Amino acid sequence: MKLPVSPPSWQELSHRHGREIGRLLSLRIGAEVGGKYEHWDHLRHLDPPAGLDVEQWWLGIKFARQALARFLPLRDRKGNHFSITLSDSIQRRLFLVARDAAGVLQGTGGIPSETMRERYLVRSLMEEAMTSSQLEGAATTTQAAKEMLRSGREPRDYGERMIVNNFRTMQELRHWFDRPLTPGTVFEIHRMLTDGALDDPGAAGRFRKAGEDIVIEDETGTVLHVPPPASELPARMQALCDFANQGDDDEHFIHPVVRAIVIHFQLGYDHPFVDGNGRTARALFYWSMLRSGFWMTEYFSISSILRQAPAQYSRAYLYTESDEGDVTYFLSHQLDVLLKAIDGVHGYIARKQQAQLEAEALLKPGSRLARLLNHRQRAVLLNALKHPGKHFTIAVHQRTHDVAYDTARSDLLGLVSAKLMQQYKQGKTLMFVARPELADKLKR
Repeated sequence: MKLPVSPPSWQELSHRHGREIGRLLSLRIGAEVGGKYEHWDHLRHLDPPAGLDVEQWWLGIKFARQALARFLPLRDRKGNHFSITLSDSIQRRLFLVARDAAGVLQGTGGIPSETMRERYLVRSLMEEAMTSSQLEGAATTTQAAKEMLRSGREPRDYGERMIVNNFRTMQELRHWFDRPLTPGTVFEIHRMLTDGALDDPGAAGRFRKAGEDIVIEDETGTVLHVPPPASELPARMQALCDFANQGDDDEHFIHPVVRAIVIHFQLGYDHPFVDGNGRTARALFYWSMLRSGFWMTEYFSISSILRQAPAQYSRAYLYTESDEGDVTYFLSHQLDVLLKAIDGVHGYIARKQQAQLEAEALLKPGSRLARLLNHRQRAVLLNALKHPGKHFTIAVHQRTHDVAYDTARSDLLGLVSAKLMQQYKQGKTLMFVARPELADKLKR
C-alpha cells in the first residue's frame, strides 16, 4: 500500500502564508470539500478556489477544522491527544446511523415476527464472525463456514476456529451490556476470540511483551504503523476503558456512536496483543454500541463491508496518523461502513420477505406445486415459511389433519424426498424441519 503524503506542518504553512491568514479567515473556508473530509494526499491534486493556491486552501480548511475540533482523552504514541471534528457531513451521517441503529427492524412486509427477527440476528452474527475472521487471515470459505456454524460441528483448522470463536463471542456480548469495560474484560474478550487459534496459546488474554513489539507492514514490507511499546500498554488500556465508561453529562457529552468508533480505532492503533487486535477492536465497537442502546447494531455486519475494500480501512488509520491525530478520517470511513451495513440489512430483509410471499403464492391451489403436493403438505410448508425452524412430527400432523398414521407419515417423508424438509431422530421420535432457504427452493 502506498503511504499517504503527509500535509505540510502547521508551523511551516503559517510561516509561508502568514500575511494571508486574515484573508483566509475572511473567506470562511469550510472544513470539507464538497461534503467530503479530504486529506492532503488527495486535496493537493484538486483545483483550489480562485485566488488561492493549494497550500493556502489547505490552511483555510485547517483553520475551519480547528474551530470545530474536540480533543479526546486518548493519545498517540508521541503523547499528543487525538481529536475529532464534527463537520456537517459527519453530523448528518451520525444522525442517520443513530436513527436506524436504535430504530425498528422492518422490511417491505412490515415488522418481521419474533422468529424471523431471531433468524436475521443469527444470520448477521454468522456474517460478522466469518468476515471479521477472514479479514485477519482465516482462509475458510464462506460456504464451509456457514455449514460449520449451522451444524455445530467442531472446527477443523485455525481458520475455522477463529470463526467459531468470533461467533460465540458475539453471542456472549449480548449479555454484557451492563458491565463496565475493564482491562480484565478486554482480556476476556480477546481470550474468547483467540482460544485455540494462536501459534502461542499463552498469548491469549494478555498484553504483548517487550520482546513481542511489532510493526504493521503491507505485503511488500512497507511499514504502515508502529504501535506504542509494550511498556505503555497497561496505562493506555486503562485510558481506553475510562473513555469507554465515561458518563454523558452536559459538559462532557460525546455522541455514543462516535465513542464506539473511537474505541474501535484506539484499540487497533495500540495493537496491544500479538494477534487478534482487529477482531477485538470490532467486538468492542459492538459492545459499546449495544451498551448505548443501539440494539439494531446486532443485525449489522461491519466486517462484511470492510472486507469489500480493506485498503480503505487501512487508509483511514493512515490518514489519521499522518494528519496530527485527526480521527475524523477514521470516523468518516466507519460511518460510511455503517450506513452500507444498514442498507444491507434492510435489503436482505426485503429480499427474504419477497421470497416468502412468492413462495406462498406458489403453494396456492391451482399452482404448479399444488399439482405435485397434496393440501396437507402445502399446509405444512406454509406453516414452515411463517415459522422458520419449527419442527413437525408425524403424530401432530396426524391429529391436525385427522388422517391415518401411515398417511401422515407418507406426507412428511414425501416432503423429505422432494428435498423440501429434513428428518432426524429425537429419542425414538422422528422429527421434521424445513430445509434452510425453503422459500428459494420452492421457486426453483
